[in-house]
Amino acid sequence: MSGPERPLLPGWPEIPPASGGVVLRQIEDRDAGMVRDLATDPYVPLIGTLPPLAGAEEALAYIARQRERHPEGAGFSFAIADARTDEALGVIGLWLRDYGLGRGEAGYAVAPAARGRGVATDALRALTSFAWTLPGLYRVELHIEPWNAASLGAARRAGFTYEGLLGSYLEIGGERRDLASYAVIRTAPPETVRPPASGMPTVIRDGRPTSAP
Repeated sequence: MSGPERPLLPGWPEIPPASGGVVLRQIEDRDAGMVRDLATDPYVPLIGTLPPLAGAEEALAYIARQRERHPEGAGFSFAIADARTDEALGVIGLWLRDYGLGRGEAGYAVAPAARGRGVATDALRALTSFAWTLPGLYRVELHIEPWNAASLGAARRAGFTYEGLLGSYLEIGGERRDLASYAVIRTAPPETVRPPASGMPTVIRDGRPTSAP
């Protein structure tokens, strides 16, 4: 007996989503060094499929899994890249298991070597702008452990609104954890939001889409 079919997703963006100093692009084998840096963080392996202290083969296997997320209908898995050098700085995903209900979920991790310079905030802004180009998507959620002050700050700076604490929401590292729920809501009609030719993100202001650096 087969499981429920995943919704058919829109195609990969022709213009890479961008904001501030980052661009969201497909993850590639050349990003293995960034992935191995991510694997040195003790928390990152608890919330995904990346093994702790991943070796070269494990990093490449992780990259291969991320490239399958869109074809299999799970969502969009991007590398966060420096807009000037194209160096990979982390990963970010727009997960769409509830796309048919108009909802998506964001998740991200910035490599330790790239932290402390606003990468997560820029990446979330780029991801949100891209989300509003997808027909029928009206809400993007983000779930963060309350102790993670850096991630909470990035969410707020990127325009996400705190909605409450979800008690015992998810098992992480063998323990049930409370997660802070943040969300951003579409405020413009879907047909009016498109990636501008400049490649800069679409920002929703007062219910109207505008291009802004």
